[in-house]
Amino acid sequence: MAVPKRKMSRSNTRHRRSQWKAVAPSLVTCANPACNGKHLPHRACPTCGQYGSRADRRQVL
Repeated sequence: MAVPKRKMSRSNTRHRRSQWKAVAPSLVTCANPACNGKHLPHRACPTCGQYGSRADRRQVL
């Protein structure tokens, strides 16, 4: 396991940690006009089960 040779200064530590940010996920609108639900991009819609212009084979109730 790698061990640092010298103590990292408080300034360098804080500069490094400043890049760790929480980002809200980007949502897209469902392609199904009857649904218009929001879901993550490149994922099937959890409401209607449609992926892009393709409909899901299973029926979600």
